[in-house]
Amino acid sequence: MAEKMKVLVVDDASFMVKAISEILNSDPDIEVVGSAKNGLLALEKIKELRPDVITLDVDMPIMDGIKAVRHIMLECPVPVVMLSSLFSNGAISFEALRLGVVDFLPKPSGAISQDIHKAKQQIINRIKTAVAVNIANIHRVRIKPINQFDKLDDYYGLQELEHILLMGTTLGGPNTCIRIFAELPTRLATAAIVVQEISPKILPAFVQEFDKYANWHICEAVDGAVLEAGVCYVASNEYSLTIAVNEDEEAYLQVGAAVEKPLNTLFSSAATVFGRHTIGVLLTGIGDDGSDGFLEIKKKSGITMAQKSDTCVYPNLVQCAIERGLVDKVIDEGSLADEIEAMINGYTTALS
Repeated sequence: MAEKMKVLVVDDASFMVKAISEILNSDPDIEVVGSAKNGLLALEKIKELRPDVITLDVDMPIMDGIKAVRHIMLECPVPVVMLSSLFSNGAISFEALRLGVVDFLPKPSGAISQDIHKAKQQIINRIKTAVAVNIANIHRVRIKPINQFDKLDDYYGLQELEHILLMGTTLGGPNTCIRIFAELPTRLATAAIVVQEISPKILPAFVQEFDKYANWHICEAVDGAVLEAGVCYVASNEYSLTIAVNEDEEAYLQVGAAVEKPLNTLFSSAATVFGRHTIGVLLTGIGDDGSDGFLEIKKKSGITMAQKSDTCVYPNLVQCAIERGLVDKVIDEGSLADEIEAMINGYTTALS
């Protein structure tokens, strides 16, 4: 028999520890090996029990979840799945994902113990996915707030929209996206669209906080939004996103129901509208979504780029596209922003 996945549950509410433990122990492949009431105790338990994954609350006494993540990643790295009712606090979700948690799952409001059982399969699936993470490739993003007085409407959007920059990722991707847009300059003749695995409940507050740390204007991808240069539109992969053209010949976003492979849907629609001015980027992730979309981009003579697989938290997404010969350039994670900037500037020059 295969060894069970060992999980440590960290939460100061005893009823929540019981509820989460019951959910996880109901799966034959998972075993809850212990619990802790705060981050300080969690550090001790991690070193003692060597769990494969921990679930971590945010609001706890002595040492809260955010402080705990900082210590965990430095002292005893282990995949962290945050489970918190504070999902409407963008500073918390942004900070957790910046520090490298695998995912941030919201505790449903209301009758928590009842609702959390409705999310049973999602929690189990996330734990199983977290076990496979390449923990050595998780790095906190070092950032500082942008001076909001400098970040005026005329700071971005001055360029005429010539290209569309598309980024696709799943778990582990928000951390990399934060790093890229904290470094990527705005004065590029492109809008950006990022599709990542993040709960729609968390997304609005997350992007509002993200916007404080990027020269780009970071906003949620909403139905009907007309694309502007210097703006990054962030979407959850829990719904579909396509690009269309309105009666004024402006490219705009269409948000629809969930689809099995949202990256393929976005990439294909973008290639139809922007043609050779389409730049697709695949980052860390699970599955093979995005590969067929890359094929459509290449058919229209667009550019495709991918993060180097050995720098990914999860390599599957990029490996699938690379193995199919659909990637024009493979880039180390630390060089993504510079390479994207150079590619867009060079591409603009070549097409002019």
